[in-house]
Amino acid sequence: MSDDLWAQLAPALAEMDPPKHTGRPRIDPRATLNAILFRLRSGCQWNQLPERFPDGSSVHRTFQRWVRLGLFVRIWAVLVEQCAELGGVNWEWQSADGPWARRG
Repeated sequence: MSDDLWAQLAPALAEMDPPKHTGRPRIDPRATLNAILFRLRSGCQWNQLPERFPDGSSVHRTFQRWVRLGLFVRIWAVLVEQCAELGGVNWEWQSADGPWARRG
Protein backbone atom coordinates (compact mmCIF):
# COMPACT_ATOMS: atom_id res chain seq x y z
CA MET A 1 0.00 0.00 0.00
CA SER A 2 1.38 3.38 -0.94
CA ASP A 3 2.25 5.97 1.68
CA ASP A 4 -0.36 8.34 0.19
CA LEU A 5 -3.13 5.77 0.48
CA TRP A 6 -2.06 4.85 4.01
CA ALA A 7 -2.11 8.54 4.98
CA GLN A 8 -5.77 8.64 3.95
CA LEU A 9 -6.79 5.40 5.66
CA ALA A 10 -4.83 5.77 8.92
CA PRO A 11 -7.16 8.43 10.43
CA ALA A 12 -10.19 6.15 9.96
CA LEU A 13 -8.34 3.29 11.65
CA ALA A 14 -7.21 5.51 14.53
CA GLU A 15 -10.72 6.89 15.02
CA MET A 16 -12.66 3.62 14.82
CA ASP A 17 -10.13 1.32 16.50
CA PRO A 18 -7.90 3.44 18.74
CA PRO A 19 -4.92 1.83 20.48
CA LYS A 20 -5.57 0.25 23.87
CA HIS A 21 -3.84 1.76 26.89
CA THR A 22 -3.58 -1.52 28.78
CA GLY A 23 -2.75 -5.11 27.97
CA ARG A 24 -0.65 -6.51 25.17
CA PRO A 25 0.13 -4.02 22.38
CA ARG A 26 -1.72 -4.53 19.13
CA ILE A 27 0.00 -5.52 15.91
CA ASP A 28 0.91 -2.80 13.41
CA PRO A 29 -2.31 -1.69 11.67
CA ARG A 30 -0.66 -0.94 8.31
CA ALA A 31 1.02 -4.35 8.17
CA THR A 32 -2.27 -5.91 9.26
CA LEU A 33 -4.25 -4.20 6.52
CA ASN A 34 -1.64 -5.24 3.97
CA ALA A 35 -1.90 -8.83 5.22
CA ILE A 36 -5.70 -8.77 5.00
CA LEU A 37 -5.56 -7.43 1.46
CA PHE A 38 -3.00 -10.08 0.51
CA ARG A 39 -5.16 -12.82 2.00
CA LEU A 40 -8.31 -11.58 0.23
CA ARG A 41 -6.50 -11.33 -3.12
CA SER A 42 -4.65 -14.63 -2.88
CA GLY A 43 -7.24 -16.75 -1.10
CA CYS A 44 -4.57 -18.29 1.12
CA GLN A 45 -5.41 -19.48 4.61
CA TRP A 46 -4.75 -17.09 7.50
CA ASN A 47 -2.00 -19.35 8.83
CA GLN A 48 -0.32 -19.41 5.41
CA LEU A 49 0.38 -15.67 5.20
CA PRO A 50 3.97 -14.96 4.14
CA GLU A 51 6.46 -14.21 6.92
CA ARG A 52 6.66 -10.53 5.98
CA PHE A 53 3.20 -10.11 7.56
CA PRO A 54 2.22 -10.35 11.23
CA ASP A 55 1.10 -13.69 12.69
CA GLY A 56 -1.94 -15.07 10.84
CA SER A 57 -4.08 -15.61 13.94
CA SER A 58 -3.42 -12.03 15.10
CA VAL A 59 -4.30 -10.71 11.65
CA HIS A 60 -7.48 -12.80 11.64
CA ARG A 61 -8.54 -11.54 15.09
CA THR A 62 -7.92 -7.96 13.96
CA PHE A 63 -9.87 -8.59 10.75
CA GLN A 64 -12.83 -9.88 12.77
CA ARG A 65 -12.69 -6.85 15.09
CA TRP A 66 -12.55 -4.45 12.15
CA VAL A 67 -15.53 -6.17 10.52
CA ARG A 68 -17.54 -5.80 13.77
CA LEU A 69 -16.56 -2.13 13.98
CA GLY A 70 -17.64 -1.45 10.38
CA LEU A 71 -14.15 -0.30 9.50
CA PHE A 72 -14.17 -1.80 6.01
CA VAL A 73 -17.28 0.19 5.09
CA ARG A 74 -15.38 3.32 6.12
CA ILE A 75 -12.28 2.26 4.18
CA TRP A 76 -14.44 1.61 1.10
CA ALA A 77 -15.96 5.11 1.42
CA VAL A 78 -12.49 6.69 1.56
CA LEU A 79 -11.39 4.72 -1.51
CA VAL A 80 -14.51 5.61 -3.51
CA GLU A 81 -14.09 9.28 -2.59
CA GLN A 82 -10.44 9.19 -3.68
CA CYS A 83 -11.32 7.46 -6.92
CA ALA A 84 -14.08 9.98 -7.62
CA GLU A 85 -11.70 12.89 -7.04
CA LEU A 86 -9.39 11.33 -9.62
CA GLY A 87 -12.28 11.05 -12.08
CA GLY A 88 -12.28 7.28 -11.88
CA VAL A 89 -15.88 6.55 -10.85
CA ASN A 90 -18.57 6.44 -13.52
CA TRP A 91 -21.86 6.19 -11.61
CA GLU A 92 -23.97 6.08 -14.80
CA TRP A 93 -23.28 2.36 -15.28
CA GLN A 94 -23.24 -0.17 -12.50
CA SER A 95 -23.31 -3.93 -12.29
CA ALA A 96 -23.99 -6.37 -9.50
CA ASP A 97 -23.20 -10.05 -9.24
CA GLY A 98 -25.28 -12.40 -7.17
CA PRO A 99 -28.51 -14.34 -7.05
CA TRP A 100 -31.50 -12.07 -7.62
CA ALA A 101 -34.18 -14.80 -7.63
CA ARG A 102 -36.56 -15.06 -4.72
CA ARG A 103 -36.01 -17.99 -2.47
CA GLY A 104 -39.03 -19.93 -1.44
